[in-house]
Amino acid sequence: MSKNQYETVIILTPVLSEQQMKDAVAGYRGLITDNGGEMVHEENWGLTKLAYPIDKKGTGFYHLFEFTAEPEFVKAFELAFRRDERVMRYMTVSLDKWGIQFNHKKRNGEMKSSTAKEKKADAKGILTSEENEG
Repeated sequence: MSKNQYETVIILTPVLSEQQMKDAVAGYRGLITDNGGEMVHEENWGLTKLAYPIDKKGTGFYHLFEFTAEPEFVKAFELAFRRDERVMRYMTVSLDKWGIQFNHKKRNGEMKSSTAKEKKADAKGILTSEENEG
């Protein structure tokens, strides 16, 4: 069976110490690799304000995993999240070829960055010459 590429974001409760958070993340990283998965990329987004309170908490530790695994592994992976009281929310998405390509370009800094002039015009709501043509 072929492996698919997935991206999972978890939000851990903010009452954890830095070490407890790192231990939880290491456990999930180990779960991926122990079940035949391969880590592609990982990001720690740190303690971030939530858009709305979850369990009366306004912040949470965000962590992103990008990995390849068998499709049936995702069910077991998400079951581990549901059983862990440290995880407040999680979301796993399967990446298609365009998502994989986008993530690769973003990691390598190949994304087209707009110039300062375009950013200033965009902030004011002014269309650039390219947008006027389209």
